[in-house]
Amino acid sequence: MTVKSLIVVGIDGSEHGERALDWAINEAKLRGATIKVVTAWHVPAAVYAGGYAPMVSPSVEEATQKTAEGVASAAAEKSRTAGIDVETEVRKGQAAEALIQASSAADLLVVGTRGHGGFAGLLLGSVSAQCAHHSRCPVATIR
Repeated sequence: MTVKSLIVVGIDGSEHGERALDWAINEAKLRGATIKVVTAWHVPAAVYAGGYAPMVSPSVEEATQKTAEGVASAAAEKSRTAGIDVETEVRKGQAAEALIQASSAADLLVVGTRGHGGFAGLLLGSVSAQCAHHSRCPVATIR
């Protein structure tokens, strides 16, 4: 029995995430691989702006989680439409941590150079940089 290779791709709904998914789909076709879409979510720090940390209502957390689930679902559907076997993982937490953990079972990790977070002027976002340094498999960083 042949074990399919696994390509983990980080998706956040950004343009760079979409490019990473497109690249991962093409690579999965070449390798006959399965794609695992990983999306992480957390309540944005801006919610806590103003010098104090108010309680975050469940509706904010639920909305954030539902958005992440929608992004993962759309990426999975795009992969299936391209003929690729796909799994999804939607986790509460930081994206880099989720992707690095998922990389331990992967043959390749694919990330975009930047996502929705941080400073748009950076050439390599903090998530992609952390993945490049700490991944447990090879990393493809897509511009």
